[in-house]
Amino acid sequence: MSDTVDTIKQQIAENPVLLYMKGDPRGPKCGFSAQTVQAVMACERPFAYVDVLEHPEIRQTLPGYAQWPTFPQLWVNGELVGGCDIVVEMYQNGELKQLIQDTVPAE
Repeated sequence: MSDTVDTIKQQIAENPVLLYMKGDPRGPKCGFSAQTVQAVMACERPFAYVDVLEHPEIRQTLPGYAQWPTFPQLWVNGELVGGCDIVVEMYQNGELKQLIQDTVPAE
């Protein structure tokens, strides 16, 4: 198993809500990442992110590991939730906020 896969597994394990995206939450570098990060931020809980443009090895390896070909990718409780379309749809119907707030209780 590669070091990159180990890194990905560790990131997913250590962060209850993790968004792999292009750019960062304050400066998304693609429209899909921008829409996804807005939906996650609207859930009003802290989350971690990885800028795959800054980590080309993760950008190259994660699609094969996740069996999901594109970015962004939202992971919650170690499970891949999905990409932009799924995350935005879940946000619109209230599922995303419920999932994230159940995962990360208010402080």
